[in-house]
Amino acid sequence: MDRLSTLLAQFGMHATTIFAGVLTTEIGFDATDRTAKLHLLRSGDAVLQLGQQKGVQITEPSLLFIPRPCRHSLNAALGQRQLQLVSAALSFDGGLDNPLTTALPAYVLMPLAEISMLSGNLDWLFDEAFAQHCGKNAVLNRLFELVVIQLLRYMMANSSVSTGMMAGLADLRLSKAVTLMHDQPAKAWTVAELATAASMSRASFAAKFHKVVGITPADYLVSWRVSLAQKLLREGRPIALIADEVGYESPSALARTFRRKTGSSPREWLQSQTH
Repeated sequence: MDRLSTLLAQFGMHATTIFAGVLTTEIGFDATDRTAKLHLLRSGDAVLQLGQQKGVQITEPSLLFIPRPCRHSLNAALGQRQLQLVSAALSFDGGLDNPLTTALPAYVLMPLAEISMLSGNLDWLFDEAFAQHCGKNAVLNRLFELVVIQLLRYMMANSSVSTGMMAGLADLRLSKAVTLMHDQPAKAWTVAELATAASMSRASFAAKFHKVVGITPADYLVSWRVSLAQKLLREGRPIALIADEVGYESPSALARTFRRKTGSSPREWLQSQTH
């Protein structure tokens, strides 16, 4: 059972390389920039400024992933002239309020030495970034996307997120139930069926799911269905077809649930996304 493939198929990412070279001045981004950011520091010392927080010193090759819009900047440390940086902006299917980005922390900062499983891809990415091969940006964009997938793998393997969807996927038993809901959202899953998939008693499963994920299995299924509906609305699908695809007997039933979860009707929500 693949914990990530359905999630990435529904809410995949698209990278655009925005910087590759030696940073001699500040590189900064505003919260109105509606993309995630991935920064890879190859060498040199940097200062990370996140909003109004105190600056963070980065003194070794590191990965910085900011999954949601956030005002931030990177500066070469005082006297530093060899700060090699490669950065990308990432957009996600379903927008930046999709289940994947909202399940991640505000930012992930870790030394590259700690994530050896990424080393082969990072070596290739850095080689491309600091050479002049034809098709350079196209290759970099795909490599950035692969880095994020590998990072998600690493975070699940190391239980890097303590609660929410990513924590559920990191738990080997709960992940079976979460993945079933991801793969078959239209099915009227019962807690008993999900508990059986997780090889747990009904009561133990319900208690652990709520403790780890933060909501009940039923609420999780509803949230997942609404997230899929939002993505399909963005793609221009009619609500009558969406309702059937995500497990509701009628468009009105989906609309009621949609309003309860988002505070607006599907039409109102879609109009708000285009303004």
